[in-house]
Amino acid sequence: MAEQNHRIAKLADDPRRNQLLAALPEDELAWLTPHLEAVPMPSDKTLFAPGMAIRHAYFPTTAIVSLLYVLESGASAEIAVIGNDGLVGASLVMGSDMATCWAATQSEGQAYRIAGRWLKELFQHTPKASHHPASALQDLLLRYTQTLLTQMAQTAVCNRHHSVDQQLCRWLLLRLDRLPANELAMTQEQIARLLGVRREGVSEAAGRLHKAGVIDYRRGRIRVLDRSELQARSCECYAVVRREVERLLPRRD
Repeated sequence: MAEQNHRIAKLADDPRRNQLLAALPEDELAWLTPHLEAVPMPSDKTLFAPGMAIRHAYFPTTAIVSLLYVLESGASAEIAVIGNDGLVGASLVMGSDMATCWAATQSEGQAYRIAGRWLKELFQHTPKASHHPASALQDLLLRYTQTLLTQMAQTAVCNRHHSVDQQLCRWLLLRLDRLPANELAMTQEQIARLLGVRREGVSEAAGRLHKAGVIDYRRGRIRVLDRSELQARSCECYAVVRREVERLLPRRD
């Protein structure tokens, strides 16, 4: 376990392992770095909950975070997933510091966090090093927020109109885009809770993917064997989100 934690720490020891931070010009990243703090992100860690003040925003590097809505009955569904592509707490840049949903770590790793008050102040003021009317940070975070809204809207449509098989494929693809490997640790019960469906439905869908040779699933670990077939079996919702990300955000290989 100590070796694994050390490996994760080494993977996350550079803010540029987050794609938003990596996209900033060097002078602006240097201007922002003193306000960033590297933090561990254990699995199932709640970052904020509805009605809570958002005291920190997070730029994940190796962790994956889910945004969820939980009903009074206890039923829940994921509305967005955030990894090294983005920012947890994007509502801060829109002027709101009060959470309306849950944010919880689904895959452990690390992130860089920034105090919410600092992010709001940095977002609202152009750094002296910038030669543009609006800083690269402002432009980048607004573009990212648009991709996040697209993901939320498409997830809502997908959950209402597409089969559990298609939803599971979309769900897996979104995570693969945010992980350094093609394997993730997640039980069927956890997946069902995030999708807002019955566990039996996830079990049957995963069984069909396994039988077709698309995934290998055992002991709570899913390994994707054929990504192209997984994408072919997904609905259009994944492609819509992917196109919006590619249109609005710079990608780093």
